[in-house]
Amino acid sequence: MIVVLFFLYGLAIVGLFIAGIITIIVKSSNNQPVKLGVQMLIASVVLVVIGGGACAVILANS
Repeated sequence: MIVVLFFLYGLAIVGLFIAGIITIIVKSSNNQPVKLGVQMLIASVVLVVIGGGACAVILANS
C-alpha cells in the first residue's frame, strides 16, 4: 500500500513540474507574467524535499 502511495506522490510531483515548465514556456512566448509557472516549480521542489524527508524517516524506523 505504501509503495502505491509513494508512486502516486512521485507522479504528482512530476506532473506539477512538467506543468510548471510548460506554463513558463507558453506564457513567456506570449509576453505574459510567468508567476504561476514559477510557483508550480517551487511547489514541486518543496514536495521533493518533503517526500525525501518522509522516506528517510520511514527507512530509519524500519
